[in-house]
Amino acid sequence: MLKKTLGMAVVATAVLAGQAEARDQIRIVGSSTVFPFATSVAETFGNKGAFKTPVVESTGSGGGLKLFCAGIGEQHPDITNASRRIKKSEVEKCAKAGITEITEVKVGFDGIVLANSKSTKPVELTKKQIFMALAKQVPVDGKLVDNPYKMWSDIDASLPNSKIEVLGPPPTSGTRDAFVELAMEGGAKGFDSLKALRKSDKKAFKAIAHSVREDGAYIEAGENDNLIVQKLVANPDAVGIFGFSFLDQNADKIQGGVIGGVEPTFENISAGDYGISRSLFFYVKNAHVGEVPGIKEFVAEFTSEDAFGEFGYLTEKGLIPLSEEERAKVRSDATNLTNLKMM
Repeated sequence: MLKKTLGMAVVATAVLAGQAEARDQIRIVGSSTVFPFATSVAETFGNKGAFKTPVVESTGSGGGLKLFCAGIGEQHPDITNASRRIKKSEVEKCAKAGITEITEVKVGFDGIVLANSKSTKPVELTKKQIFMALAKQVPVDGKLVDNPYKMWSDIDASLPNSKIEVLGPPPTSGTRDAFVELAMEGGAKGFDSLKALRKSDKKAFKAIAHSVREDGAYIEAGENDNLIVQKLVANPDAVGIFGFSFLDQNADKIQGGVIGGVEPTFENISAGDYGISRSLFFYVKNAHVGEVPGIKEFVAEFTSEDAFGEFGYLTEKGLIPLSEEERAKVRSDATNLTNLKMM
């Protein structure tokens, strides 16, 4: 029986390898934030002529990992981009589909900005005010109630007397995950009652801190950041949430808000002074390496100093580079296709 099972496994592996080999173009899915960086690397890589230009799709971090973890073979992507680290549950889902060898590549940093039209004053908020504006439930007079705030001035008289209208990413987005963790959770800690709850029941605290209101003040704008920019230009009272790199590319139309007294600049994010910043990644399906041509070479291009280095072409797209020491380690692990280890 054991011999029969092993024989079937070998046949299955051979079939899957054959399926992967049938495709001669790298397929990449995932984060809308990492999308412009991956696209830039793909174009540079393709222009060198040794391999076809990879196909890059923007599906959101969660959507990309779902596709990536579905299986091995030509119908499944080779690489997925993510604006947050892969979750343990996603690694387990990958393993169930036979994907046990994954290489994690950290490419740099990005800040999450709250931006508005340049035709009005820039947004100035604290994390606590962000939580008060967007949380599903907030503490009022010591009790947790459905969010009553309709206008920014309801939160603080110093804020504009305009309707709270925030355009942001859906739950499948890594930007949304990072935003609720860094901004909303950070703001929730500003309330003594929620700070105490965090110590006594971390799960209950997280449920409150990560729940975004659903009464129309927060509008899910999909994974298309260009659409958010168009809406911000059309409505100067609206605020949008997306990565710094996208703000950088649209600086002629929109401006980043000041959060906790700190502007979202390249220097402030790089120095760690800006309070809503996160790491960016991509993940390689090692079973496809050697089957789909060019994967190792694409990874080498992405992790080259010319691309993700301090003065690399990705910094022109808004990527905040890792330190020289960290880049060297990332490059070494990526080149050797070091298997992912979850701490």
